[in-house]
Amino acid sequence: MKSYTDAELVALLDDLESDCVERKESFKGDVPNKARQAVCAFANDLPNRKAPGVLFIGAQDSGEPSGLPVTDQLLLDLADMRSDGKILPLPVMTVEKRTLKGAAMAVVTVQPSDMPPVKYDGRIWIRTGSRRALANEQEERILNEKRRYKNLPFDLYPVPTATVEDFSRVLFEAEYLPQAFAEDVLAENNRSYAERLASCRMIVSPEEPTPTVTGLLTLGKSPQDFLPGACLQFLRIDGAELADPVIDAETTGGGLGDLLRRAEEKLKAHNRVAVDITSQATHRMTAPYPQAALQQILYNAVLHRTYESTNAPVRVYWFNDRIEIHSPGGLYGNVTPENFGRPGVTDYRNPNIAAVLKTLGFVQAFGRGIAVAQREMERNGNPPPEFEPTPTAVVCTLRGKA
Repeated sequence: MKSYTDAELVALLDDLESDCVERKESFKGDVPNKARQAVCAFANDLPNRKAPGVLFIGAQDSGEPSGLPVTDQLLLDLADMRSDGKILPLPVMTVEKRTLKGAAMAVVTVQPSDMPPVKYDGRIWIRTGSRRALANEQEERILNEKRRYKNLPFDLYPVPTATVEDFSRVLFEAEYLPQAFAEDVLAENNRSYAERLASCRMIVSPEEPTPTVTGLLTLGKSPQDFLPGACLQFLRIDGAELADPVIDAETTGGGLGDLLRRAEEKLKAHNRVAVDITSQATHRMTAPYPQAALQQILYNAVLHRTYESTNAPVRVYWFNDRIEIHSPGGLYGNVTPENFGRPGVTDYRNPNIAAVLKTLGFVQAFGRGIAVAQREMERNGNPPPEFEPTPTAVVCTLRGKA
């Protein structure tokens, strides 16, 4: 979040034509109302300056100090503009007492909003040159377009602390690209490495090569350095309760491809196949759980989990009588407890991760995972999968044969 230096603030005070500055001599009369209009306009950033707007309290129209005493109460009244609920969505702003041109001023710095249009008392205020105005229909459409552009799903958020050096270029060029594009397209493609990464949504853009969440989860050498919860925890418990003895435990990390492959191997190792050579003329091989059902529920848990604001891993608890798979994050979008699991009812909080899993071959078709798991459990003689969606997680229980 940008903060202006004293020199920059003085330059803004003196720029009488600026569309990102407003000056008020005091905070009395109708000024609190006009100040909120200004905050709303700066947050909307119609000129798309992508720079904060500044409201000076204690400055004349000429930019010279008005001599207003900057008290604690004045600063509190200014800060209240953010939290009184009249400006929505809530603006990102700071309130400071600064000494400029030899005098104290209250400085309100307003960051451009990622979610325009911002309204004050139900009205959309914008800057047109050095004046405030209400947005017309066309201007409102522009602000709506800005919101759709910025309101990205979390899996496309940039991770500013990462760089493309945190990617495995070999994985991208040898494994991912050949599955993402046809061979003849790759052969004729002269785009740079950065352009190819951007076209696959692994970085923000060639000009801004910051890895996205999807890029790190797909190509990261160690994604958990940046997304600690993006892993899978497996426990094999000798009993029916979490307090019973643990006979195997492993936390699996790495990129999505490695994570899922290693998790599948772990599940397969514990899903021991039994051979029946007495009940039928030919021997029959059965497993406690159908491997295809385990795979589908595992893929769903990794795909539909939330990666935002949590360090919780996907958890797989294998008990003697059941398997519980916990996926962090509740239901998303148009999926509700009432329609959960119905054919054709699906939504994706991570649409770009879904595309990656499809490209890597883990997902063959969208929206069919639960149906496949139900079918395979029935074929294997197991009870149907049980789902318990909560606000913070979705838990799937697969029970062993009776």
